[in-house]
Amino acid sequence: QVELVESGGGLVQPGGSLKLSCAASGRTFSFYSMGWYRQTPGKQRELVAEKRNIGTTTYADPVKGRFTISRDDAKNTVYLQMNSLKPEDTAVYYCYLKLLSGHVDFWGQGTQVTVSS
Repeated sequence: QVELVESGGGLVQPGGSLKLSCAASGRTFSFYSMGWYRQTPGKQRELVAEKRNIGTTTYADPVKGRFTISRDDAKNTVYLQMNSLKPEDTAVYYCYLKLLSGHVDFWGQGTQVTVSS
C-alpha cells in the first residue's frame, strides 16, 4: 500500500507561482511513475504532468513551458512548480502513483489551487 500526502495549494494572483509537493510513503521501492492530474467541477480529471522512473516526462499542452515536474527520490517526493499561473489553472490537483504503465494505482487527497485577482 502507498499513501500520498499533498501540500502547497492555495490562492495566487494571475501570473504568480506555486509549488505543490507530494510525499509518498509505504511500498515505494518499485513503481513506474508519479505525477499530477487536475479536476474542475463538472469535468473529468486531466493529466497535468508525469515523471517516469526511466527518466522521461510528459506535460499537458496547456502547461508546457510554465509547469515543471521534479522528484526527490531520497525523500520519495514529487513536486510541481507552477509559474505564470492563469485563472484556467484553477482546479483541485491530485498527485498519483502508478506501479506499472497504465492505470493509476494510488491517489493523493487533492489540493486546491485557485488563481484569481
